[in-house]
Amino acid sequence: MALNVGCAARPGRARDNKTGSWRVFKPVFKHQTCTKCGLCEIVCPEGCVKEDEDGFFIPDLDYCKGCGLCAEECPADDIEMVQEEK
Repeated sequence: MALNVGCAARPGRARDNKTGSWRVFKPVFKHQTCTKCGLCEIVCPEGCVKEDEDGFFIPDLDYCKGCGLCAEECPADDIEMVQEEK
């Protein structure tokens, strides 16, 4: 893929470009105490937090940029941002 000067990725939708590879921190969801409120899904700017078949929320780490909004807004403090290991 050829990039233009000053451009980090091809223009387009975020779903067209996997961005998780340059993340520094990733969210770790603690389902033991999750209230299943869904706020993490609502505030995710990339739309990469989805509900699973059990009603818990999980991030798609292929697209998560590690911004931490989900962890910041979680009313139960059940999301922890941990440093990514490469």
